[in-house]
Amino acid sequence: MGDSGRPTVGEYMTRDVATVALDDTVGEVAQRIAESDEFSGFPVTDGRRVEGFVSASDLLMAADHEPMFRVMSEDIIVATPEMAVQEAARVILRSGIQKLPVVDDAGNLVGIISNADVVRSQIERATPDKVEKLGRTLANIHDITTHDERRTVDLAALTPTQPTVYADELEGRVYELERGLAEPLVVIDNDGHLYLADGHHRVKAAERLDIGEMEANIIVLDETVELGMAETAAEAGLENISDIEVVDYARHPLVEQTERLQE
Repeated sequence: MGDSGRPTVGEYMTRDVATVALDDTVGEVAQRIAESDEFSGFPVTDGRRVEGFVSASDLLMAADHEPMFRVMSEDIIVATPEMAVQEAARVILRSGIQKLPVVDDAGNLVGIISNADVVRSQIERATPDKVEKLGRTLANIHDITTHDERRTVDLAALTPTQPTVYADELEGRVYELERGLAEPLVVIDNDGHLYLADGHHRVKAAERLDIGEMEANIIVLDETVELGMAETAAEAGLENISDIEVVDYARHPLVEQTERLQE
């Protein structure tokens, strides 16, 4: 995991990347796509440097003899290995691009990250570790003991602790929920009052899909305490899931536009 504990693109990208060259022809590349179930497009490289990206749709209107440097998209979106997978996911969801080339500081291709890689990173997030750390923190702060439970919770009974969620990440959670891929929520039980600690995008996705219950890892406080997050939620006017606002996500500064090397 990265320094912040968030999965990074470098940890989940595919390093062995199939590419095409600037002078490869439309006919050659179209045949590679036709013969493979896996590829719908390729980064176009000069040596290791990414110069563009070509998709099947780029090839449709071009003659077989046309070289890649004439038909490829030069204004491409790329990721960096240090970028959080979550940020790459937002770009993929927002742009409709299925795969992002991953480049180093010099613009050299070091990998590619796809929709499938993003979903895998979400499924593999270390929820038990997250629950353990949060439980330990609450126990230390309030000088109490806690214990963990796994149970189904009524979403209408949850008090959110985060006022906003991002629209494009919400689409990703809807996608996961529809396919049964969503991880459990993390909930704090303070004398029967249930506070949502982690999973705000997931509960908003559930609200959209008319799902009323979800699996949750519950941190049960063995004594009733004044929770800081409860106070914050009250100040923000958060009483139930419908109070969480969905906002658009501005373009992330780490998402770069690559420019073709000027000859």
